[in-house]
Amino acid sequence: MLAFLKGKHTRTVKQGNPSELEMVTHPASRISEQYRTLRANIQFSSVDNVLKTFVVTSAESGAGKSTIASNLALSFVSQGMKVLLIDADMRKPVIHNLFKLTNRDGLTTLLSTKGLDEDRVIHKIGSSNLSVLTCGPVPPNPSELMASKRMQQLMNDLKKRFDLIIVDVPPIIAVADAQIMANMADGTIFVIRKGISTKDSVMKAKELLEMSKATIIGSVFNGTVENEDMNSSYYGVEKKGHHDSFY
Repeated sequence: MLAFLKGKHTRTVKQGNPSELEMVTHPASRISEQYRTLRANIQFSSVDNVLKTFVVTSAESGAGKSTIASNLALSFVSQGMKVLLIDADMRKPVIHNLFKLTNRDGLTTLLSTKGLDEDRVIHKIGSSNLSVLTCGPVPPNPSELMASKRMQQLMNDLKKRFDLIIVDVPPIIAVADAQIMANMADGTIFVIRKGISTKDSVMKAKELLEMSKATIIGSVFNGTVENEDMNSSYYGVEKKGHHDSFY
């Protein structure tokens, strides 16, 4: 599965303003429709296996993975699924900003505090079926927390409560966190950003994911110009040398 996201869907998000997410501000836009198509592609790719958890990562920072993970979560919720979005980027967490949530407690609090009730730190978003677990305080030992038995147990517990868990993790080349989490999850979505990602970084990231025995569901090519590489096919049929938005 390869998906193309066209347009300015990864605009700079103002601190604490959840309405900057495309699926909230423009649910009928072309970009929102692309997220729905990406959702469908993910579901088709896992038709023979139950997909309960997947991580969203990239080779380097600035690819737009957190915004894509958030909009994807909203897309699955619109289909009636009970979804949990987890910010497991313990280096530079941003999910709390996108949803206007406090980050005083979160994933790191659950992992470091025995007996803490999950519901005390998981945020329910309005009356929707979306819940968000923010990162919490940035710890001095992110990789150790990610690889802990407590993390594995927490994921097992959460999978019983939600239809789908989407986990935003750090760029895979920078730190080991993404490899650890990708190994735990049922699948991995890899974000490639035009003008930022290089062939070498993408190949290195793919190698690291394969080393961690991650199941790569597919990749998202993010940031192409609205009319770039577009063909005239309504159904997005691939033409030699060109691709429509999704296939």
